[in-house]
Amino acid sequence: MPSLNLAIARLVHAGTNNFAIWVVRAPYPSGHVFHDCVWTPNLTQVWQEWQQLFAGHSNLDVSPSPNIDNVTPTPNPLPIELPTPATGQPTNYAGRLMQYFGNCLWQWVFDGPILGSLEHSRGIAAGQEKSLRVRLEVRDPYLVSVPWEIMQRPGQAAISLSQNVIFSRTTSDVERLPSLRSDAGLNVLLVLGEDENLQLEAEAELLKQTLTQGSGTSSRGCAPCIVTKLIQPTPEELIATLETRAYNVFFYAGHGLRGPDGGILNLYPKATLNGIELAQVLTRTGVKLAVFNSCWGAQPFWVNHQPIAYSSLAEVLIRHGVPAVLGMRDQIADRESLSFIQAFSEALRSRRAIDEAVAEARQKLLALYKFNQPGWTLPVLYLHPEFDGQLLRSLDESITELPTSLPEFKKSFPSASLRLLTDGTKKLLPTPITRIGRTTDNNIVIPDLSVSRQHAQIICRDSFIDTRLEHNYYLRDDSTGGTLIYQSGAWQRIHHEEVPLTSGMQLKFGSSRSDIWEFIIENP
Repeated sequence: MPSLNLAIARLVHAGTNNFAIWVVRAPYPSGHVFHDCVWTPNLTQVWQEWQQLFAGHSNLDVSPSPNIDNVTPTPNPLPIELPTPATGQPTNYAGRLMQYFGNCLWQWVFDGPILGSLEHSRGIAAGQEKSLRVRLEVRDPYLVSVPWEIMQRPGQAAISLSQNVIFSRTTSDVERLPSLRSDAGLNVLLVLGEDENLQLEAEAELLKQTLTQGSGTSSRGCAPCIVTKLIQPTPEELIATLETRAYNVFFYAGHGLRGPDGGILNLYPKATLNGIELAQVLTRTGVKLAVFNSCWGAQPFWVNHQPIAYSSLAEVLIRHGVPAVLGMRDQIADRESLSFIQAFSEALRSRRAIDEAVAEARQKLLALYKFNQPGWTLPVLYLHPEFDGQLLRSLDESITELPTSLPEFKKSFPSASLRLLTDGTKKLLPTPITRIGRTTDNNIVIPDLSVSRQHAQIICRDSFIDTRLEHNYYLRDDSTGGTLIYQSGAWQRIHHEEVPLTSGMQLKFGSSRSDIWEFIIENP
C-alpha cells in the first residue's frame, strides 16, 4: 500500500507559534515537500472549547502552554461562533464544533505543497487500485493530545474514518524491527488489572467472548482466535506468561496512570508495571500488537503544564520496537469499548491490516453512538514506520489446512509408501497429500531432469459407502512430460490427469527410462 508520512515539529528559533510540516516519505520522489505554518489564536480557542465539551470529565489539563500562544484561557469559555451549517450537516453545537475543529486541523496540516503531495499520492494509489496510507508523526509534545483523528476536509469524512486514506500515527525515533513471524491466527493474552469492578472473572469472560465472537466462521476465511486470561497477575506472572512466546496480541484492561516512563499499569493493588518495563518484555517475546483499554494510553505526562516528550505509553512502546500500539486518548464508556473491540477483532480475523481494522471499528462506533459523541475519536493507533500493519497472513499466503485433525480420519487412515524397485528404498507417504518432484520443497525428491519441479501428487480422500468410512488413493499428474503407470500388462502415460491407485501399482515419473516405483498400501 503506498504511504505518505508527515511530520510536525516546532521551529524553536522562529517564534513560539511557528511550526514546520514536511513529508518524510512519499510514493514518488518529488513528493518530499516542506511547509511552514503558524498555530493561530483561533486554533487555540477551538481546541480549548473542544476539550471543555468533550474531555472535561476526565480531568485533562486544558490549559494551553504559553509556548503555544499568548492567549490566556478562561476557566469556562463561552461557546464560540461557528459557521452556519450547510444542508445535511450537523445542526447541534457539539456536532458543529467537532466538524469545525476537524476542518481547521485539516486546513492547517494540508496546505500549500503538503496538499499537493497528498493529492498526487492519492492519484498514484488510485492508479494501483489501492488505498493511500497516511501516517502522522507529531514531534512537538504540546500537540500530541490534539485529536488529529478528526481532521476533515470540508465536505468529506474525517481522515480516520476513510477506507481510501488509511490514517495512523507514527514516530521515526525508533528501534529497528526484528524479523516478524508470520501468523495464521490471533493468539491474545488478555490481562485484567486493578479495577473497582468486583466481578473481574465475569468481565474477563465477556471480553474473551467479544474478542472471539465469530472466530469459528472458517467458511468466510475468518482466522481463528485463541484468548488466554490473566486476572490481576503479579509482574512476574505476566512476564513469565509472555515469555512463552505464544502471543501476537497483548490486550490490557484496567487502571492506567500517566507517567514519564510511558505511564503505569496497575496490575493489582501495590503491583505496577511501567511502560518501559512492559516494552522490554513485549519486544523480546514477539508481540505484534498491544491494545490498552485504559485511560491515558495515548496521552503524554505533564509537569507544571509542561508535557514530557515521548512519555505516552503508546509512544514508549513504539520507540522500543513494538510494531503496533492502540491506546485511548481518554476514558471510553464500557458499551463503546465493547462495540469497538468486537468490530476491531472481527476485522483483524478477516485478515485486514491493523490500521484498516481500526478504521472499520471507528465507523461502527460512529454509526452506533453518533458523530457528535467523542467515542469514535478516542482510539489512537501508532504504527512502527517499518511495519506494514499486517498482523496475519493473507489467504493467498496461507498454507492449506488439511483435514487430518478429525479423530475418525486419523484412526482409520491407511499408511502407504512408494518403494524404489532398483534398491528397495521405501518412502512413507505423509497424509493426506504427498508432493513429488525435482525440487527440495517436495515430500519425495527425484533428482532427474525429466521430472518436473512439482511433478505429481498422491492424494488420499475419504468417502462414506453405506455409512462406512473408506479411504482411497489417487495420483494427480501436474508435470510437463507426464507420468507412466503400468496397467493391463503395458505402460500407459497420463498427463494432467487424476487416476485411482491400487496397492502394487508401478509408476515412472518423467521419462520411460526413469526408475520404477511401486505404490504399496501397508495396512488396507
